[in-house]
Order: sequence, then C-alpha cells, then structure tokens
Amino acid sequence: MTVKELAIHVPNQPGQLAKISELMREAGVNIVALFVSTDTSSGAGLMRFVADNPDKAANVLTSQGLKVELAEVVAAETPHHAGGLLAVLNPLQRAAVNVEYLYPCIQTGPVTILILGVGKQLKEAVEALKKDWIRLYGEELYNM
Repeated sequence: MTVKELAIHVPNQPGQLAKISELMREAGVNIVALFVSTDTSSGAGLMRFVADNPDKAANVLTSQGLKVELAEVVAAETPHHAGGLLAVLNPLQRAAVNVEYLYPCIQTGPVTILILGVGKQLKEAVEALKKDWIRLYGEELYNM
C-alpha cells in the first residue's frame, strides 16, 4: 500500500507557501501531510506533500507553471509515545531499507501516520512493515 506524494520547488521568498496553500484551497484540495525545507542545493524551497486528490493538485500546480514530481511513498502508522518511531524504523533497518526522509501527517490522536520516502526500495519497505504488522495506508489516507 502506498500513497502519492507531490514535490515542487518554490522560490525561498515570503508568501510562497501561502500562495500554494491558496491554490489548493481554491481547488478544494486538502493537504494531509506536509514537509517544507529551504535546504536545497539550488537555494529554492522544497515542498513535499500528500493531498486528498493528488492528481487534481498536480494539475493545478502545473497550470501555474510549477514542475510537479509525483512519487509513491509509504504511509505507516506508528504509536505516539516515546520510542514509538522504532516500531517503523526497526523493521526497515532489518530489511536494509534506507529511509531518505520522513514527515508526519497533519492530525492528532493516539497514533501518528508517517510519510516515508524510501526511493527505489518501496516494495521492500512495504513488505518489511507488513511482516511486522505495521498498519499501512493507501488511498483511504486521502479521506481522513
């Protein structure tokens, strides 16, 4: 089970994230998970996110002249307590899966859903997490 992640590069300037958020609001697209960094080789901002309608989000951003990269990522549930992250990281370590990045979904509750970018090791990551009974999310994440 995987979900689609969108990645875009935006100028590292005030108001850029608000502009993207406004475009999504106008299109009726909800952002369910979000990661933003300005630590890129080009100096531009990098925004990675999961939206409830990734294809519509990509179309809106592309229509504004932004280059959108779509990727499959893992959405895995982990307990929300000290050491809870290890429930996800330990099975991946045993399977020799490298986690390139991770970020949480925007939510509250007794568990946290993490978005994990694992590059070309997607199949191995999914298998390792399922083997350890980690709950994975697919498209149902878009409607939470």
